[in-house]
Amino acid sequence: MAVRRTFAAAAVAAATVALAAPPAYAHGAPTDPLSRAAACRPGGPHAATPACRAAVSAGAAVREWDNIRVARIDGRDRQRIPDGELCSGGLSAYQGLDLARSDWPATELTAGAKFTFRYRTTIPHRGTFRLYSTVDDYDPKRRLTWVDLEAEPFLTATDPPIRDGAYTMTGRLPAGRAGRHLIYTIWQNSDTQDTYYSCSDVIYREAAAPRGGAAAEKPATTAAASAGESGPADAPEVLAADAGTLGETVGGAPGVPVSSVSRLGPGGWPVAAGVAVALVVLLAALVVRLRRPATPPPGRPCGVRNHRAGRRRVW
Repeated sequence: MAVRRTFAAAAVAAATVALAAPPAYAHGAPTDPLSRAAACRPGGPHAATPACRAAVSAGAAVREWDNIRVARIDGRDRQRIPDGELCSGGLSAYQGLDLARSDWPATELTAGAKFTFRYRTTIPHRGTFRLYSTVDDYDPKRRLTWVDLEAEPFLTATDPPIRDGAYTMTGRLPAGRAGRHLIYTIWQNSDTQDTYYSCSDVIYREAAAPRGGAAAEKPATTAAASAGESGPADAPEVLAADAGTLGETVGGAPGVPVSSVSRLGPGGWPVAAGVAVALVVLLAALVVRLRRPATPPPGRPCGVRNHRAGRRRVW
């Protein structure tokens, strides 16, 4: 009975640890400039903005902010992803990200400057990134369509290096842009059949002209401001670059990936240790159980006195 109780307790402990384990994190999304899904992730600094609240209400699985992926596209993005559904990748679970709004959290950039793009990876894959810019007459109050994007990417990178948990790609931002625009990122995997889609809202400012008169080449910088609930619906939220903070906290973010592939993030090892301890207890209990004879040998006193008969019982 004691062994059975030990076995049951260990099983309950193992089940409890498994249920308490954090969900696996999956795949990735742009963090600099910040994508809509990453900006609206639960617990993030922009989750309470009007645009993010509207996206969630309209259907945006932002708990799975790093998993906007479609299988078997094979480079046929313009044929397979419908107009007006580019930010969601045509997935109904993310349709709220396609809302036509001019108050999405946006990263402030300097047009024509060099910039280091960061794409947070929660499960690394091999593949090619293609980054597209919206055209000059882009209107954020209309749903994004393919004609709103330049025909060719302004930056392409295959298997870029991973630094501090993010793919890093250095390139030059499109020149001649001003005001609110959008950078559309396509990540086509080569080790899986998946392609990922992301929309990053940006606000371009003109490069500051030095005293000599030539345009100065300065790295993109950002400023932080909050739209707030009481602010006007079309007041944009201009972000500081979230790459560093998201890179540090994403392991603790409550992400729930669709993928069956799992990977331990920060904080996952104590859970794994708990599971290992529970499994060791179960194994020890099973060994004791197997070593114990099924029945006492014949003729051996059982040691339990029959109180009514006043004598010991023999097996």
